[in-house]
Parts: sequence; structure tokens; C-alpha cells
Amino acid sequence: MPQKKRCFVVMGFGIKTDYVNGRKLNLDKSYRLLVKPVVESRGLDCFRADEIPHSGNIDVKMYQELLEADLVIADLSTANPNALYELGVRHALRPFTTIVISEDKFVNPFNLNHLSISSYQHLGDAIDFEEVHRFREALGKLIDTVLGKKKTDSPVYTFLNSLVPPKVQEQIDAAIGRAKAAETPQKASENLGVATSLLIQEAEDAIEVKEFAKAKQLFETVRTLSGDKNDSYIIHRLAFCTYKAALPDTVSSLHQSLALLNSINLAHTNDAETVSLAGAVEKKLYEVGEGNQHLENSILYYQRSYYLLNNRYNGVNLALTLLYRATSSIAENDQERIADLVFARRTWQRVLFLCERDWPIINQKEAGDLQRMQNGNKDGQELKEYYQAEKYWIQVNKAEASYGLGDFETYRIALAEAEKIPHHPWQVDSFHQQMDKLAVELKKVGHLLEPKWEAPD
Repeated sequence: MPQKKRCFVVMGFGIKTDYVNGRKLNLDKSYRLLVKPVVESRGLDCFRADEIPHSGNIDVKMYQELLEADLVIADLSTANPNALYELGVRHALRPFTTIVISEDKFVNPFNLNHLSISSYQHLGDAIDFEEVHRFREALGKLIDTVLGKKKTDSPVYTFLNSLVPPKVQEQIDAAIGRAKAAETPQKASENLGVATSLLIQEAEDAIEVKEFAKAKQLFETVRTLSGDKNDSYIIHRLAFCTYKAALPDTVSSLHQSLALLNSINLAHTNDAETVSLAGAVEKKLYEVGEGNQHLENSILYYQRSYYLLNNRYNGVNLALTLLYRATSSIAENDQERIADLVFARRTWQRVLFLCERDWPIINQKEAGDLQRMQNGNKDGQELKEYYQAEKYWIQVNKAEASYGLGDFETYRIALAEAEKIPHHPWQVDSFHQQMDKLAVELKKVGHLLEPKWEAPD
């Protein structure tokens, strides 16, 4: 029986941020919904790096697949540096059978302008049903063409047309055979990649239903199995679950979470999700009485993530931490307090702009997905809940910013609109906890503003 052809998919894992436009994309859904089903329907084995069975150095396997895989599909969405690097390696090793894809808002770097890139539409947390059908059909036809004609698609071999591709010599084949035998002493290790992928999915599902202690245990297992103690995605999710689980107690869990984030170069990283999480952890440490330095750190982290993502979540939290500083012992006089209050007011004004920008966009996307949401299956229900959550947060962010600016009429209207949208009790609790903090701090320093901020009746 002939050996099945292999397709190696080069892309990021989990939720990644595109730093050009600030969008967060669930790349696992791109892989699971758009790529893997199509490849397997063509009779090929399909896998990513996280699904490669190994018990040694994963880089050896990765380079081997970049050289030997019958087909490589590279998804460059979010300009993932690993995906870009691995695409370059593939282009250097093989003249043909490489397909490049990305979500349609990806901005091509200059050196990629000559590549043919097939685009798909991604909503961030979900992908439209009609788009899934369209892209699957387009990708299937492209795979058939690429495997059938083996036309040069590598710019390296296009421009250096006398270049001869490298070959795996008999000695190397023998060495790889010996390595394979050494790397799989037990049956369990053969399925390590698949098991890791399944554990990550189970952990993400636990996060969705707020089972943070369970998710923490699962990500700890993934970290142990992978052998990579510095995988930024795994550590970020583990830090998040550690913070939310609050075990064995709140303060200990916060410090554990911060230690995990520091292990992935927190001081210098441009990963907005990591920086934003650090802001939340530092803010909580200040709120539970761990000292002013945590407040200063929180402000710095929220500033970094706010400017990177330009989004509402980081905006409202940056404004609250600025308000905290204005009422803390860090502010030595009214001039310093007023400076923070002015910065907070400008941030709230920006949040209102973002709310007005995001509202029609999310409603337009929801209208386009109406049929999919009404089909009664799990994907449709998840999409419905996604739009409900997005609309709820827009309205309560608008309410919070309006309250901070003293526009209580808009605050009441936005709050009433939010209450009309189906939501979870934890969302209401989260909003009211934030508003309680905001009200307490504004009552302390609102008189310094012009006009004065006065609490509503």
C-alpha cells in the first residue's frame, strides 16, 4: 500500500494579535475549519508543528517536514514571525508545492508582494459559514492544481533558475531512521503531538465556561509534555488561568501569574495580549494592597497594550488606573492629580469614539451571519453568543466612559441598551465591580475637574 502524501501547515497557534491593525484572530479555527478538512479530503495527512509526534528536538522534525512534505500551506495571518521564517526555509528547499494563504486584512511585507496569496475573511473569534464554504472550495482547487502540475512557486528558484534543490542523501536517511527509532521508545510518545493539541482544545473549552482551575491543570500538563518551557502561547494562557483561578489564594496566584509572564520577556515583548494581562495582574495586586509600585507597573502595561491595540478594554482599564494614581499617595499635589485626571478623560473620550466605530461594524457582520446563527448547530450558537457578547461590551464600555466624563444621560441610555442584550451574570458582575471602583475614586478627586465631576443622584 503506497504511503499517503503529507501536508505540513505552517501557521501560528491559538489566538494571535495582528500588530498592524490590532485585530485578534483565532488561528486554530482557521486551521480546523478552513485548511485541515480540505487537505484530508484530498487524501493527504495534514498536521501542524504542534501535532508532530516527537520526544526530542522539535526543530529537527520541523526542518525535515519543510524539506520532505509533499505540500506545505503557510498561513501568514497576523504576520507571525515563525510562519514567515518557515515559509522562507520552504522556498529555499523546494521549488514547488507551496501554498500561501492569509486572512484578507493582512498587510503584505514588501518582499512578499510578488507572491500569490489566497485570502479568507476572519471575524476574529469566528469565521462566516459562507466564507468557510467558499474558501474550502477555492483551496481544494488550488491544492489539485499545485500537486498536479508542480509549477515553480518559490521565488528563490524562480529568480535563481539554475539552482538545484537539495536532496536527502542515503546517509542522512539512515540517520533520520535511527533518530526516529530513538525518539519513539514508547507508544505514548508517537501520539504526543496529537495529545497536546487535544489538551489545548480542552483547556480553551474550560476557559469558555470559567473553569479556570481545570484549564490551569491542563495547560500545566501541556507545558510538561511539550518540553518547551518558554512557549509564549502556553505560558500566556497558563498565566491567565493562574490569575483567574486564584489558588491557593488571590495574592499568591497573582504573583505566580506575574512570574510566568516575566519568564517570556515581559519587559520587552510587543505581544499586546501578554502586556494587557500583566496590566490586569498588576492592577489587582495594587487593589489588594500590595503597594504603589504595582499601580505604576499596571499603568505602563496598559499604556503599551492600549497603544498597540487601540481597543476599548485597555482604554477603560488605563483610565481607571490613572484615576487610582490621582487618588493615591503617588500624586503629591493637585497639579499631578489633575494631570492624571485629564489623561483619563481623554482616554474615555477615545473609548467613546471606539464604541461608535465598533457598533455598526459588529451589527453589519451579525446581519451577514444571520442564516448561520439560525441553523441550530453548535457553530451557529457560538457565533450568536459571540455577537451578543461583543454588543454587550460595547454598550457597557460606552456607559463606563460616559460616567467618567460626567455624561450621566448617555450613561443611563447605554446601560439600558446593554440590559436588552442577552448576557451572562458574570458579565454584569464584572461591569458593576468596575463601576463601583470608578465611582469611589471619582468622588475623591472629581472636584478638581472643570467643570466639577459630581456623582449623580
